[in-house]
Amino acid sequence: MQDRKQKAKVAPYGSWKSPITSDLIVSGTIGLGQIAIDGEDVYWVETRPTEKGRYVIVKRTPDGKTTDITPMPFNARTRVHEYGGGSYAVINGTVYFSNFTDQRLYRQDADSRPRAITPETDLRYADGVIDKVRNRMICIREDHTVAGQEAITMIVGIDLDGEIDQTVLVSGNDFYSSPRLSPDGSHLAWLAWNHPNMPWDGSELWVAEVMKDGSLANKTLVAGGAEESIFQPEWSPDGVLHFISDRTGWWNLYRLREGKIGALCEMKAEFGLPQWVFGMSTYAFESANQIVCAYIEQGFSRLAILDTSTGKLETIESPYMRIEGIRVKSGSALFIAGSPAESTSIVSFDLTTRNFENVRRSSDLNIETDYISIPQSIEFPTENGLTAHAIFYPAANRDFAAPDGELPPLLVMSHGGPTSAASPTFKLSIQYWTSRGIAVLDVNYGGSTGYGREYRERLRGNWGVVDVDDCINGAKYLAERGEVDGNRLAITGGSAGGYTTLCALTFRDVFKAGASHYGVSDLEALEVDTHKFESRYTHSLVAPYPERADLYRERSPIHFTDRLRAPVIFFQGLEDKIVPPNQAEMMVEALSAKKLPVAYVTFEGEQHGFRQAANIKRALDGELYFYSRVFGYEPADEIEPVPIENL
Repeated sequence: MQDRKQKAKVAPYGSWKSPITSDLIVSGTIGLGQIAIDGEDVYWVETRPTEKGRYVIVKRTPDGKTTDITPMPFNARTRVHEYGGGSYAVINGTVYFSNFTDQRLYRQDADSRPRAITPETDLRYADGVIDKVRNRMICIREDHTVAGQEAITMIVGIDLDGEIDQTVLVSGNDFYSSPRLSPDGSHLAWLAWNHPNMPWDGSELWVAEVMKDGSLANKTLVAGGAEESIFQPEWSPDGVLHFISDRTGWWNLYRLREGKIGALCEMKAEFGLPQWVFGMSTYAFESANQIVCAYIEQGFSRLAILDTSTGKLETIESPYMRIEGIRVKSGSALFIAGSPAESTSIVSFDLTTRNFENVRRSSDLNIETDYISIPQSIEFPTENGLTAHAIFYPAANRDFAAPDGELPPLLVMSHGGPTSAASPTFKLSIQYWTSRGIAVLDVNYGGSTGYGREYRERLRGNWGVVDVDDCINGAKYLAERGEVDGNRLAITGGSAGGYTTLCALTFRDVFKAGASHYGVSDLEALEVDTHKFESRYTHSLVAPYPERADLYRERSPIHFTDRLRAPVIFFQGLEDKIVPPNQAEMMVEALSAKKLPVAYVTFEGEQHGFRQAANIKRALDGELYFYSRVFGYEPADEIEPVPIENL
């Protein structure tokens, strides 16, 4: 160890040369999601930055051969709820998918070009299940055909040949998800909820009989309500309805049998997730009596096998700390997983041998471990005598050491949602910073998922307060321990995390710089100018509107730019419907007028989040460049400068 230190080049933190470049990240990394099983074949969706963020359905046959199913220029991505998910279904080799450009459903038979089976109008589709008996897909439809009116959501039946008019099966609620047919096609289960709830606040599980003509009868409320969140209804192979509920304060597994609801395995752990997208899955049936599942304890995922006849839960030792998207086929489970040392992968788990196999990695880049920062889970004291959680990544690069007495800058990351969670899985976007000598703290502030409903509800009525407190207290905790430089603290976040970032920079005086990626600056503007799914979300996060419009103004950074003392850089997609560009532009104008250093980087063709390689690269390098000018270090990379006003 001493010999290695002697060989390391001494250079200031932030100026270390790293092999983890932005070019490497965008060229060698894809997104993985939406696993589906069709017989012995496995399907998934790849998000490819090098193809301008196109979503491609990929098929893998038992011999290990993979084939792209979605031809250019098709893009298998739905915009229902704007966040999408559940964009395709497959049966007997025929794929049905939503195409991003026109949002129509397409049918793609083997060796054929896709053909549309829905009309050319402003309708969107997601979360479909195939009803083989009636030759139809049952799915969520979001109707945007009436200008100036909130979209109407319902569950519909769609003929698989596109020759018969669509049939409305369920309507009347503000939102629906997860239509799931029983194995014999005789019953349909689904989830519903209404404004102002989000699905993790309160939702309902319904079930109905499916009649011979395809209509539904005897619709029955099974579980859920305004204060109980239901997640992922599934039918066992023998036709028993299962679901996840947080009625005890923790998302646990339940089943409905002979008209009675029973818990399968009560524990202080989360078997569910916040349903931001469609098609999420944390468990699947290997047989009528055996479930392969994932649960979260203290923010970390665990893989397990549950015997439904005895309630015995066997936890499987694995290297993975984030597991989701579970599907099962003949003797193996497939899921999306990540570990602290390896990129997210699609993993196959053999239920007999208990061996793991990487089926597809999000990155095949081989980065030596001495350049990798290993995450440390930390707890720290926060306001009101409570404890908050975060993941700390120290600066790490085998080729460099800092001058004696220097401490690294700290970049605090505030995740989106805000009901989401940071996980200790390998992320090149974090290693990009740590390998350059900048420490990272990824904060699971109060409101994050993975710690039970009580922790999640710390943010109720306190958005812009609790999240900010926890980000600040996490940074102070590390500075007081001598881990980071308390005079070089920065904060960054996207979407809701961007709001937390702007609040921390506006209402507090701890961070010396920040970056807002498509972040919220005006809560009132968000309330009146966002999409249906989140249009009442702030009612629980802040307060009812317009009754408490005063509180919305009090928590909106745009109204208090006179308090800002720190430089800020903004990154914004110009087609963002969730947080429109005017949210960033108002802040940029205010900072510019105040003569504070400010930068504004916009991206044509991007929505909420950046998917195109060139834009991902620009955002990473641009943020690094901005901090280098603020904190006074010289990056080792040649970076295209970002125009900074008032510097």
